[in-house]
Amino acid sequence: MKDLLQKTLPLSLILGARFFGLFVVMPLLSLYAFSLSGATPILIGIAMGGYALTQVIFQVPFGFLSDKFGRKSMIALGLIIFAIGSAICALSDDIYMLIIGRFLQGAGAVGGVVSAMIADLVNEEKRTKAMAFMGATISLSFVVAMIVGPIIGGIYGVSNLFWITFVLAIFGIVLLFVSVPEAPKITYSFNANTNEYSLIFKNKNLQIMNLTNFLQKGFMTLAFLIIPIALVKGFEMPKEELYKVYIPASILGLLSMAPAAIIAEKKGKFKSVMVTGVLFFVIAYLLMLSDNKWAFIAGIFVFFIGFSMHEPIMQSLASRYCKAHQKGSALGIFTSFGYLGTFVGALIGGHFYDFFGMLSISMFVVIASFLWILLFAFLANPTFQKNLYLPLCEHTRGEDLEVLVELVGILEWYINESERKAVIKYDKHLLEEQEIMDFIKIHLRDKFKE
Repeated sequence: MKDLLQKTLPLSLILGARFFGLFVVMPLLSLYAFSLSGATPILIGIAMGGYALTQVIFQVPFGFLSDKFGRKSMIALGLIIFAIGSAICALSDDIYMLIIGRFLQGAGAVGGVVSAMIADLVNEEKRTKAMAFMGATISLSFVVAMIVGPIIGGIYGVSNLFWITFVLAIFGIVLLFVSVPEAPKITYSFNANTNEYSLIFKNKNLQIMNLTNFLQKGFMTLAFLIIPIALVKGFEMPKEELYKVYIPASILGLLSMAPAAIIAEKKGKFKSVMVTGVLFFVIAYLLMLSDNKWAFIAGIFVFFIGFSMHEPIMQSLASRYCKAHQKGSALGIFTSFGYLGTFVGALIGGHFYDFFGMLSISMFVVIASFLWILLFAFLANPTFQKNLYLPLCEHTRGEDLEVLVELVGILEWYINESERKAVIKYDKHLLEEQEIMDFIKIHLRDKFKE
């Protein structure tokens, strides 16, 4: 556990600080944007979700470049861009300058790179725990943001929240170079070639996970667009008191993460947990149709639980469907779909809420959710895959394992040069660990006889 924390805590703090910077303005952003000159419902939606559009554009290039040139340099570049965007948002005096700043905030698209680096540092069997820890850190940053945002923003103004975001971005850069360990040097297996990057887009399981991230983040943005406006304008709650709703909702979400991760990982019920989370979305949006204040607030609580159930397992699940040398690119695409969902949710949410009301949004979410559940029937069970970690001795080289291509059931293998071990991924329905070990021993024995 100590080793896991050493590898994941600094990166989790960096990502948590970054997400805090995005979350801390969300409770008041739609109300704040209304006060700026030139604001319209569509432009307000763009200001809320604009950062997600540039995340979509830059997430994949950042992931691809991190595969080629290293994770740390790309994370540092992303944080610098994020800091510049935060400063512009803090200085904005009209809706257009705010949108430009939000676009720049999103251009620092390092979420997928951070996830890929955690996947590099942590064995696959411990990856869900690592992702759950990262998710818990993000959720904790969310809870703190829900407390700090309405209070500081309500008293001192939203612009000061953006300055807090700027400072946190600088903190992330320092932490990156002081505390984050170097990713292991990896030598990839026989099937690692650049032509296989096109297979990421053809992988059915990755496509389902990409769409899952799109829908989850889209529904989240819809909720954040609706909740503050409905509570303040519809139920006449002072904006300074929004934290009284966000805090217990966030705590309930945080408490739901650990059971979800345990059920998914220990029991192999990844799909069941995902479906349950979607059903919570359905219940939440139906409750938020109510004209009763407490029923609406109950809907918020249910939504936070459903959303948080997904968080500890989604990225871990997506990382299991790609090859080791494709993690940065695959998780970059996965994260891009999430931010695309954020942008689309904000864009259409503002329009729908302004012209058609809550009913149209809820019905859209309910119908989309049931189609989403049907999609999970086509998702492969990742628990059929296992890893064998094989220490390399001084007489064994990576080339000696090329013979693994002859074994049916070997999915991929690669060499962790930093730790001098081979990582062999196989289908446990087709192969047993001992069969692989015996096969390698026979090959090496024949080699030395020669």
